[in-house]
Amino acid sequence: MFRLAQYGFDPSRLNYAFRTALAACLALFLAWWLGLEHPQWAAMTVWAASQPTRGQLFEKSFYRMAGTVCGAVVGVALAWMAPRHPALLVGGLALWVAVCTGAGNLQRGFLAYGTVLAGYSAAMVALLNTGHPEQVLQLGADRLATVLTGVLVATFVGYCFAPRPSATALRDRVTGLLADILAYLAEPRTEDDGRRLLARVAAIEEELELHGAGSIRSKREMRAVRGMLLATVPLLLWRREDPGAEVEPTIPAARDGSVGSTESTGRLACGDTFGADLRERLAIATQAMRRGETQTAGNALAALARSQPARAATRLEGLVIDLGKAIRIWGRRLEAPLVRARRQSRGTMILHRDWMGAWQAALRAGGTLLLVGAVWLVTGWSAGPYMLLGFAIMISVFSSFENPASTMRFVILGQLFGVLAALACRWLLWPLAGSEWQLLAWVTPFILLGALLTAHGRLASTSVDYNMVLLLLLQPAWPLTGTALSSVMMGLAVLSAPVAAWAAYHLIYPVNLQRRSEHLVAMMMREAADFARNPRALARRQAWRARFADRTLKLIRISERMARPQGRATDLSLAFFDLGGAVLRCHQLLQADETTEAARRGARLVLKRAESSAFPLPRLAAVFSRLALRLSGEDAQLMERAARALPRIAAALEVHTR
Repeated sequence: MFRLAQYGFDPSRLNYAFRTALAACLALFLAWWLGLEHPQWAAMTVWAASQPTRGQLFEKSFYRMAGTVCGAVVGVALAWMAPRHPALLVGGLALWVAVCTGAGNLQRGFLAYGTVLAGYSAAMVALLNTGHPEQVLQLGADRLATVLTGVLVATFVGYCFAPRPSATALRDRVTGLLADILAYLAEPRTEDDGRRLLARVAAIEEELELHGAGSIRSKREMRAVRGMLLATVPLLLWRREDPGAEVEPTIPAARDGSVGSTESTGRLACGDTFGADLRERLAIATQAMRRGETQTAGNALAALARSQPARAATRLEGLVIDLGKAIRIWGRRLEAPLVRARRQSRGTMILHRDWMGAWQAALRAGGTLLLVGAVWLVTGWSAGPYMLLGFAIMISVFSSFENPASTMRFVILGQLFGVLAALACRWLLWPLAGSEWQLLAWVTPFILLGALLTAHGRLASTSVDYNMVLLLLLQPAWPLTGTALSSVMMGLAVLSAPVAAWAAYHLIYPVNLQRRSEHLVAMMMREAADFARNPRALARRQAWRARFADRTLKLIRISERMARPQGRATDLSLAFFDLGGAVLRCHQLLQADETTEAARRGARLVLKRAESSAFPLPRLAAVFSRLALRLSGEDAQLMERAARALPRIAAALEVHTR
């Protein structure tokens, strides 16, 4: 093992890789023994479905089977259109893949995988038998049977050898993180401490989908964990500002609409908003969390609502109370995992969905598939179906990646390895075989080679495409037919797909971390405008807060991967938090009977200006500042913070639209 590590192999991953490779060989021989026409598809399914833990394996296998069934049905329908006119096949396939790609970009986890799989599974059924449309039903049935065989083999091998996911390790991480957050809230710390805590929250939240895979109990617990983590984000952003800082109020707007200096990010002089009672409860909750007493910690915070019944809770206290409720829900989940969470907690789980990116992914997939399909129809290239099939996979599967154009480099390299291996097997080794089972025997060394690629640190990113292309091009049928030229042409057709996809990702709605960051900023601004124009915004404030927290964590993760200072992401998130809170407070002022007429007019003006995307943000800051002069206490502070936030948002939007 030490020598393997010297050559770049990961010993811990090597066990998983060889286990999967042997399962793929078993599925290949089993599918052939059952008489299936394309036994190599069963081996491909094993590589696609296998996962390091049982839960992930079970869930991915389920969605692979469901996506294949759905895609096969659509593929059969598309293949029936081909004899009437091939353009119907291309157009229908482009539309179906576009819909599945767009929907997959709106989903998370293995559900997204199954949705995208349904798109290109239809391509596998409809395109690989274009010369014999009368056999399309048999092809669809064969596709389903081989996938089922591969899923069963992968599940059996994984159940026997894959470890169970460890829930204890994640619970310990979450408990330690919550204790550190509560301690940070109770006592002033540096801004770097707050940024590090937000980064830890973002890292754990990103892993929750995998930890909850394969078990209803785990999914419910991860839902409770996510609700708790999202509840910490507004508090950490609030603590991002020094509550003891004293700054001068923003200078009121001049007649031309300009505002005074807005550089400071402190608060108005109001003393420490974390009062003695709140600090005491945070300290109690911190100690309880360090002892692992989650219910005690949650009760200490949630009881803040009953500590001073004579007055309504402040905005800060409301956030602490929400965190306490979320901690109690998680505690109940640990004590009774099968008990359903309260119905009112469902509203907090309305998370971020990148509608803009999904729409662009659908247009990119559908439009480019039409273009590539038109090239095939015009040229009549015999290997065109392989090109179109490969392109359908490339343009859909990788659309949700952070930087698909960059990923295509590894895909092209892996597929090149797969093509060369397939040509070597077909024209150097298969001529030595004397029967069909010997053809399968000659394939197994190349499958085992895929295990070495999977376990190698630098080549692991090419292993999936090597394994898939190798098995896609090797059709074990005796006696052997075809020519070396036709095999080379099929290999070139397969390699052309990732090259075309690379160009598409570069030229059509380019996707990278910068663009995803721009989408997040634009959607945060759009939602603030939507809340300003929506008279029922107050009923949706919990959903807005959860979605805002989710977007904040994603913005932080993107900033980390772009090697940007994390302070930019937290500053911008804090600006949107203050803006959204001020907009919601304006709705409350309009509904409150005690609001003065001057404040009511100011709140109406703020909402009217905020709902217009064409209204300049610096002028909107002046409107917030004028409203702050008509209010007092926490309301005035909130409007001032919104006024100071808008120039930062305007600067971010200007950078993102260049």
